[in-house]
Amino acid sequence: MDTHTPMRTEGGHDLRHHGDAEVRDDGSALVDLAVNVRADTPPAWLRERLAASLGSLAAYPDGRAARAAVAARHGLPVERVLLTAGAAEAFVLLARAMRVRRPVVVHPQFTEPEAALRDAGHTVGRVLLREEDGFRLDPAAVPDEADLVVIGNPTNPTSVLHPADVIAGLARPGRTLVVDEAFMDAVPGEREALAGRTDVPGLVVLRSLTKTWGLAGLRIGYVLADPETVAGLERAQPLWPVSTPALAAAEACVAPRALAEASHAAHRIAADRARLVTGLRRLAPAGLRVAGPAEGPFVLVRVPDATAVRHRLRALGYAVRRGDTFPGLDGRWLRLAVRDRATTDAFLDALGRAVSEAVTAPRA
Repeated sequence: MDTHTPMRTEGGHDLRHHGDAEVRDDGSALVDLAVNVRADTPPAWLRERLAASLGSLAAYPDGRAARAAVAARHGLPVERVLLTAGAAEAFVLLARAMRVRRPVVVHPQFTEPEAALRDAGHTVGRVLLREEDGFRLDPAAVPDEADLVVIGNPTNPTSVLHPADVIAGLARPGRTLVVDEAFMDAVPGEREALAGRTDVPGLVVLRSLTKTWGLAGLRIGYVLADPETVAGLERAQPLWPVSTPALAAAEACVAPRALAEASHAAHRIAADRARLVTGLRRLAPAGLRVAGPAEGPFVLVRVPDATAVRHRLRALGYAVRRGDTFPGLDGRWLRLAVRDRATTDAFLDALGRAVSEAVTAPRA
């Protein structure tokens, strides 16, 4: 059961609903395709690094080494890096610290940026990308007067990877351009990444280390931006916002060994995603459609009576993410995390049954 406090907006979208709600309580025994965290993580070597850091818990956290490591990973000076308790904290800092009048969020995408802006008292504009356009960004749809624009790349939940030059083209004098790259390390070669760029005015890039490395419970991410923006966000942080184990994780996960492992995982995810998409397309006669092309570690699908399908999947032992809490989507959508071949094959069998049962079920 989901115990969060809903934040409902126009259209009834609950901005505070996330995939973990599907696998809490009575969902804890389900096979998880609802949460976009890579399976079988954190790896043993990372767990050992975290365990070793526990001997330093008596001292206050010192983030200098981790900050320098992140800066070196992206070829930036440390003044352009801010470590955060996950990317979600960064959205809160931006909402509270940035003085903006016309913030705009490009949807469908991760809902926490809008929720944080609303909590901070901002009136938030929306740019809704369309299914018929493949949920691809139309730069002309972003109002010229927007002084804060938030977009994900690759975007959660659509799995669309927008061209970096198209996103960079949104930059304007007096505008802060926030690009959520939480899933970029799951893209082979991190193509279309803006992290490390210093030639785009007002650019703020957010990265998360929780998805690829299975650290959602540890909370670690970072912001890449110009030094003035970083300093302003840092002033809005509480003292010692990132724990010693999280700092150890940050330093370890940007080391060459970890980057090589993440690169290998990205190629494996791409292969597993291709297998999932191929199986999903076999259900087209039953009305299932795959949004895409998908480039992230998840796939968005439209299916008749998605709510009934989701409940049938739960009965068959699988949790998937409902799509109707994302602005721009409705009750026909589900998001599916990419998993290994065996899990995918078993899930596709279950999904075929669930879709068939939904189609043939009598209507009240």
